[in-house]
Amino acid sequence: RPDWPGSYGQLTVPNTAPLINQANAAYPERPVEPEKAWIEMIHRYFASILGLLIVGIAVLSFRQHKTTPQTPRLLPSLLVGLVTFQGLLGMWTVTLGLYPPAVMGHLLGGFATLSLLWLLYLKLKALPIQPNTSAEKKINQEAEECVESKTISTTARKYLPTFAIAGLALLILQIALGGWTSSNYAAIACTEFPLCQGDWSNHLNFKQAFKIFDTQEAQFEYGLHLEPASKVTIHITHRIGALIVTLVLLGVIGFTLTKSNQRHTKGLAYSLLFFLALQVSLGLSNIIFLLPLTIAVAHNVVALLLLLNLITLIIAIRGEMHHGTVHHQVG
Repeated sequence: RPDWPGSYGQLTVPNTAPLINQANAAYPERPVEPEKAWIEMIHRYFASILGLLIVGIAVLSFRQHKTTPQTPRLLPSLLVGLVTFQGLLGMWTVTLGLYPPAVMGHLLGGFATLSLLWLLYLKLKALPIQPNTSAEKKINQEAEECVESKTISTTARKYLPTFAIAGLALLILQIALGGWTSSNYAAIACTEFPLCQGDWSNHLNFKQAFKIFDTQEAQFEYGLHLEPASKVTIHITHRIGALIVTLVLLGVIGFTLTKSNQRHTKGLAYSLLFFLALQVSLGLSNIIFLLPLTIAVAHNVVALLLLLNLITLIIAIRGEMHHGTVHHQVG
């Protein structure tokens, strides 16, 4: 839509003939398209509700911290700042005419918000519960002894966490590349696989393709600010990134399955393998079927699930590593 935060100056999409005529007169370059306008306004309504929920979570976390000092306060505070900045990115996406850095930043902000919410959930779930009876204390002690008796190997304790975190960093970079590909309309710059338009290697233009601060254009819709070679460059870079991330994550999965002794950790590795295979399939489908909307949306959703799965796996690995260290010291 041409304005923010409303829709053609209204809190809802214009739905009567007088309102539609008024909107078309005010924004002649953007005639009203009710279906598309409602999709965007529903997105804004949900974003506003999410922002209020996050503020509520932050308030509750600070109140709970008074009685339960282990309650996280930093994560809720970061979430409030992040969702506020996310709102600004949403505004800039509209007011700056789909400026690629704003669009990509808005995507990354959404991924970061959900990732921090998931991380907060995992931390709250892991908070220790004070046992009320001696029987509960005995059960908790036996459970901890069971965990410590099945600890991760010494080799994995030394290398696996670092390897997994490196995979996470590469995955985040690849998601950013995906956002850059989408915001510059380069997703179908190559319609062949594994090659791209024969002599693509002779027409790469990295300088123009990754020119971040390019504010000379008033409108960036449809990627008209980029020449075809630049779009091919972005697309090919995203493909190469996908190959690298796939190989690294396969290494993390294989390392985890061979070195971990915990069923939960191995289960997370198997689910990561599933999401990775699904994501690769969706990426190939986007190329083969020329970016159908459902597959493009699924590609984003599975990227998020892949990210959350990897974050959970890293936490599980670190937890298993910690128990292994404790067990080694006790022994």
